[in-house]
Amino acid sequence: MARSKNPVKNIVILISGGGSNMQAIVQAARDQHWFEKYGAQVACVVSNRADAQGLASSAALGIAHHVVDHTSFETRAAFEIALAERLDAYQPALVVLAGFMRILTADFVARYAGRLVNIHPSLLPAFTGLNTHQRAIDAGCTVAGATVHMVTAELDLGLILARAEVPILPGDTKDALAARVLAQEHLIYAQAIAALLAQQLKMQHDATEMNPN
Repeated sequence: MARSKNPVKNIVILISGGGSNMQAIVQAARDQHWFEKYGAQVACVVSNRADAQGLASSAALGIAHHVVDHTSFETRAAFEIALAERLDAYQPALVVLAGFMRILTADFVARYAGRLVNIHPSLLPAFTGLNTHQRAIDAGCTVAGATVHMVTAELDLGLILARAEVPILPGDTKDALAARVLAQEHLIYAQAIAALLAQQLKMQHDATEMNPN
């Protein structure tokens, strides 16, 4: 399947902070040759915070980066319109939320339906929302973990794409647990994205076979 017959699949990553998952995804894309395999590339990183450390990391990686500061807009709708305009300039095949700390409206989610992916630091459907690690410890759980899922209008309840379990150790703190979960996030997020890209490529191939002209 020649790449030249299909448009490049641009991946846009949204961050709000350090961007460690973003860095892991970019590195996986390069190490695993996503462009050669799937015609896909990480095209840009967008943050809603100008002080996000991940912006410097994306610059160091040679990835285009932009800021759409949510505090510059009077309403959530106005912010999302500006954000969508920035994303749409790249015609994204996937929009990847990697520590993006803004709840998105149903209209925004619908705009990127089937292309919007998130990772959550719990074994969904358990512990949706925030403070997941301390909540898992307080509940007496023996395992925690992370979940990659499609984003829907219902918070953290979209189709599960991948999960990784991490044991909760005696005397664990939320920070120690979070660090171990994050290490697994770096692995499964890239794996799930690669699987989505492979699925998109197969669908394109099947469509070409059915309509060769």
